[in-house]
Amino acid sequence: MALDTSVSALAIAVDIGGTFTDIALVDHATGQTWRAKTPSTPADPSEGFLNGIRLALEEAGRPASDLAQVLHGTTVATNMILEGKGAKTALVTTAGFRHVLGIGRQDIPRKANLYTWIKPEPPVPAEHVVEITERIGAGGVVITPLDEDSVRAAAARIARMGVEAVAVSLLHAFANADHERRVAQILAEELPDLAITISTDVLPVSREYERSLTTVLNATVMPGVTRYVARLEQRLAEEGTQTPLMLMQSNGGVAGAPKIRVAPALTALSGPAAGVVGARAVARACGIDDLITVDIGGTSADICLIKGGEIGLTQAGSVGDWPLALPMVDMITIGAGGGSLARVKDGALAVGPESAGARPGPASYGHGGTEPTVTDAHVALGQLPASLLGGRMKLDVAAARRAVGDLAQVLGLDLETAARGILAIADNHMVGAMRVVSVERGHDPRDFALVPFGGAGPLHGCALADLLGLTRVLLAPAPGVLCADGLLAADLRAEFSRAMARPGPMRPEEALPLVAELTEAADRWFTAEDVAPEARMVLPVALMRFAGQGGELAVPFADTREALERNFRSAHQALYGFVLEAQVELVTLRIEATGLARTPAPAQLDPGPAPSPSEHVSVQLADGPAEVPVLDRAAFGAGASVTGPAILTQLDTTTFLAPGWTATAHPSGAMILTRDTAA
Repeated sequence: MALDTSVSALAIAVDIGGTFTDIALVDHATGQTWRAKTPSTPADPSEGFLNGIRLALEEAGRPASDLAQVLHGTTVATNMILEGKGAKTALVTTAGFRHVLGIGRQDIPRKANLYTWIKPEPPVPAEHVVEITERIGAGGVVITPLDEDSVRAAAARIARMGVEAVAVSLLHAFANADHERRVAQILAEELPDLAITISTDVLPVSREYERSLTTVLNATVMPGVTRYVARLEQRLAEEGTQTPLMLMQSNGGVAGAPKIRVAPALTALSGPAAGVVGARAVARACGIDDLITVDIGGTSADICLIKGGEIGLTQAGSVGDWPLALPMVDMITIGAGGGSLARVKDGALAVGPESAGARPGPASYGHGGTEPTVTDAHVALGQLPASLLGGRMKLDVAAARRAVGDLAQVLGLDLETAARGILAIADNHMVGAMRVVSVERGHDPRDFALVPFGGAGPLHGCALADLLGLTRVLLAPAPGVLCADGLLAADLRAEFSRAMARPGPMRPEEALPLVAELTEAADRWFTAEDVAPEARMVLPVALMRFAGQGGELAVPFADTREALERNFRSAHQALYGFVLEAQVELVTLRIEATGLARTPAPAQLDPGPAPSPSEHVSVQLADGPAEVPVLDRAAFGAGASVTGPAILTQLDTTTFLAPGWTATAHPSGAMILTRDTAA
């Protein structure tokens, strides 16, 4: 929904993580921003949500009634899927296709062992799959009429199962949704207390396994997400604001609560998506359009490439063991973070993917952890000061050195060498993923700026850039809460897709009416979300392939066959390095609808000098120990710079500026790190 500025231009974003809830509050009229962190409350996330809002409003001296926009990034749906804690669900499908989830695909995960991998159990057991009599052909023609008595019989069976939700995915419903919609009506009459979702409302495209699975996952999280959203809305009302709640989606945009209630799976992996949006906003303020982002938290690192300011989307993403074919930001997640455990495996040092988590956490946190982590390696080398969060958090340096020292003894190394080894392994894990999103997709990473964020990101920025040959690193004003900042910068987004009745050469007489139909659906969505006409943007996209290929590429739609094929061949050449002498097929049309967010007034950092060091600490560098200055990043004026080695501290993170690197404060509040190529 559009920002209501008739009373206030105050917007707040709340991003709930496993350990901390991050809050960003901005006055769009002045650009003034307030940020806060508060402990998350896993037992009732809405409590931490409201605590964070109160904390930020108190710091700003504003009442909740002044809020014109509330945005939220949540991991509720993601956690339900990963932990298998979603609602018990039944699946209704076409007679003869009850085993579609069990059969799945013939391939195995990329890193799995061909001989030891065991296919995971489907999220709906076979006894909860119910068949009904109907059949629609691939072109949308009814082959077997819907037998409504079979639907009522299915409802009677489902009523005895004790499930909370029902997913309906009928064969070729993407070509003709009439049967699915009638089935949903009958089930709602017969099972009024159950959540019901149909594939046409979630993913109206071809590929029965992915469509059925996505619909099932949407159904499993629907009751939990619906209750959660209702609880948040109740909390906001009790606080004195009637502002509609907007939630982050996996596609990098936000949507209103009504849309999320229908398709809650759209919020899976929304947290990392918000960070990517925030990184792009920071880069734009610095005039940078090509960047590689790396969000390093406690357990994982999320890597994404942005080219020309455009965030790429994929429909080949996954959550845990399950492919989730909804449009989502194209990123790679690996098990490398500040809490990643360092252990000896088969006589060699290994780091991650196991994590110490929030409790007990790294040994340096003082919560009982004894195994060394990446964070402990930073502490042991002196790169991470013993006092964090403005002095509110004290690290146990002795415990960190003891944990790393014990590991070093097993390896027959000195403590500093072992600590540097831990960091080198973690860095190379991340660099491998960064090469996947760049080199493997036809991009030279040296043409990009690196944007590290998350609590641990700025500690690794210089090292990652050195390994990739990058000469520029961009630090956001508040890297540790960039996901919350990203929510404030996010546009409203929705996708409207329709599969072609028959994949094949583009036929304008078939494609153009579908584009018009999808555009009308986008217009209705704009109206429902109260998006002003001047803020509306519609992008038609075609998903195409060479005949015989198993996957498609998304390219800009064109209304002539020649132009569309040219777009596809150019994209295929850039990604794979070749094109085939084969027929080009148009498989799916998609409309990407965007309601452009209001951009806050740009922050302007006053010119000024670099601050004097608050202290000097001993850091174990590769060529020996050195006394390194510790500086308060907030005290830098625009244009001020410092040359490494140095440590820059702020409330939400710590930056280690390696030797050979210079950090310069940008007027936007960001900091640009540049490599001395002669070093």
